[in-house]
Order: sequence, then C-alpha cells, then structure tokens
Amino acid sequence: MTDLDRFRTDTRAWLTANCPAAMRQPLRSDDDVCWGGRRYAPSSPEQKQWLDAMAARGWTVPDWPIQYGGGGLSPAETKVLREEMAAIRARSPLNSFGISMLGPALLKYGTEEQKLDHLPKIARGEIRWCQGYSEPNAGSDLASLATSAEDGGDHYIVNGQKVWTSYADKADWIFCLVRTSKASKQGGISFVLFDMASDGVSTRPILLISGNSPFCETFFDNVKVPKANRVHDENKGWDVAKYLLGHEREMISGMGLGGSGKNPLIAGAIATIGLDHDGRLADPILRAQIALFEVRAQAFSAMSERFIDELKAGRAHPAQPSMMKYYGTELNKDRHELMMAAGGSDALEWESDASNTGAMPRAWLRTKANSIEGGTSEIQLNIIAKRILELPS
Repeated sequence: MTDLDRFRTDTRAWLTANCPAAMRQPLRSDDDVCWGGRRYAPSSPEQKQWLDAMAARGWTVPDWPIQYGGGGLSPAETKVLREEMAAIRARSPLNSFGISMLGPALLKYGTEEQKLDHLPKIARGEIRWCQGYSEPNAGSDLASLATSAEDGGDHYIVNGQKVWTSYADKADWIFCLVRTSKASKQGGISFVLFDMASDGVSTRPILLISGNSPFCETFFDNVKVPKANRVHDENKGWDVAKYLLGHEREMISGMGLGGSGKNPLIAGAIATIGLDHDGRLADPILRAQIALFEVRAQAFSAMSERFIDELKAGRAHPAQPSMMKYYGTELNKDRHELMMAAGGSDALEWESDASNTGAMPRAWLRTKANSIEGGTSEIQLNIIAKRILELPS
C-alpha cells in the first residue's frame, strides 16, 4: 500500500465516522449553506458538528499550511479528500469568500502578520468576508473605480460606493479596492481590508427578479482604515486584484460541475414526463438534450480536474480561469433551463410549500446573473481570444 493509498483508507474511515448523516443529504435551501461568521447561526446541530470537526483537522482548507489553520495536505492528498467526500455526498463544511478568494491572495501577497491574523479565522469560519470591487461606474472596466482612500497618517480615510457586493449585509469584513492615486488607472489602486462594523459603513440590499437579495449597495463615509490593513504595496493593489479575480472565476466555474448524480434533473424529468415502453424518458427531444448536457458536464469535470492539477503544479495558463468561468457558467445556466423544461408548467410555481416557495424557478432566475458576475462572458471571451488563442486585437 502506497502512502497515498493509506491516506485514502484513513480519510475514508475518518469521514465515515465524523460526517453526520444529515450532512450527506442534498441542500434543502440556501439556509442550509454554512457561511460561518460572527453572526453564524447553525441550521442544525449536525451542521455545527461537521464544521467544527473539519476545521479542527484543517480540512476546511486542506491545502493551506498548518500554521495558518489549514491541513497541510499535498495536492494529491487534497484531491483524494475531495473524492472521498464526493463518494459519500458530504456537504462542504464551509462556504467562504475568505477561502475561495481572499485566502489565496493573502497567501501570495500578505505579510506574515496579516496571514496569522486572518487566515486561521477564515479556516475556522469565524469571520465572513465580502468583496468590494464593482462600482456604479466601474463594472467591466473595474480599473476606473473611484472609491477614494486619502492619506491620514497611519490610516486611510475611505469614501465612495460599491455595488453588487454579495452578502455585504451579512459579512463581518470586506476586502476592498480603493484609489490612492490618480496618476494612472491601474497604478493608483490599493487593496485594503476592514471591518464592516467600522463607523461610516452602511449597506442596502438589492432585490433581484428571483425575489431574493444576495447583492447589496455598500457605502463608505469617512471610514478609517489602518494602513496595516493594506495588502501589498500602496498603488500595487491591481496586482492583488487580478490574482484574486482568477480564483473568483475558478470558484464561479465550479457551478458548472456536477452531472445527474448531483442535481435533480433526470429524476424531475422522469417524475413529470414519465418513461416510454422501453424504459426511456418519454420525451425524445428532452432526452437528447439531457444526454448532451450530461456529456458536456462530464467533459467539463475532466477539464476542471486537469486545470486544478496544472494550477497546483504551477503550470496553468494565467487565462485558464476565464475559460473555466465562461464554460462553467454557461453549463450551469443550461442545467437550470433543462430543470425548468423537465418540470413543465409546475416548475413555474412560486410560493407553495410543495415547491419549497419556488426554489426551482428562483434558482433558475438567479443563474441569469452567472454570465455577468466575476467578469461578463464577453470579457472572458475577449481574454480567451487574446491570451489563449492569441488572435489579433
């Protein structure tokens, strides 16, 4: 037995013993997702038990160094852990922008003090983060942002507005792009961290067509931010921002992962349409569409595995996250379109207990934003054309 085989055996046994049965069931609603944070209220005792067990082992961030709250696992061991969790359908113990976006940026650009201060809290789910990037006049052209940070000696005075700030009304801290110089667009941006409870910070939810409000407008009115909370050099925040965006796009692309075993697509189609005399889905057109989707989902899963392996080995193309983000979001939108088609007119029901207050149509409507958030699909295609295909401008 190789060391990796032994690790797999031990991991399988530990997960079997420590992952509660309730944490092996599909998510019932957004309330079942564990985000952590100062105001975290577990949806069940099992959710808290699962988070605590995984955090104690460092497996909420298995590939982070142990001194920062991680598990210290190698890329191969991390992959085995993911596979064994998927085998028992274990839920992610913790969803966090701190894990998927800020953490990697701090590991690359943060000071040792910043890493020791923030990373263990992220790993344990103690602080919930939000992202202060987009502004009313700085979306796809993010570098034109205007939120200012004036020099106040040992601190900055931040004024301005962000928009589409996901879960800003629930977050504890924000990682934020601010303008510290007007000398140039990219060259005058700094990357700072601060507490959302700071004086002068306010948020206002934005109601979406799905009826939910995951996004917010965020306002800064003379907010004092210690310079010790600046990540990387002053006016060098664009370097951090670009690196973080790659990880954000990788995270968003993950929405495209998963075939029939991870979503109710086929089961819903069978329940609504039924089977023909050969035991196949009775609607041949929908059957073909689902089959094509399943093939594409499997191909995307294989491509994702390859990309992650290349990323961990330092061989990934810098523009690959754009490719993953584009295809993953298109695949996720297709999945929800098929789920709605499979559900027939009943899938449009919006408010009853039977439909879980319209969970399916609300999720379908939410996917329309997938091709906008994290950089629009048009921007990603431009990056792919220029950086990967090397097409002329």
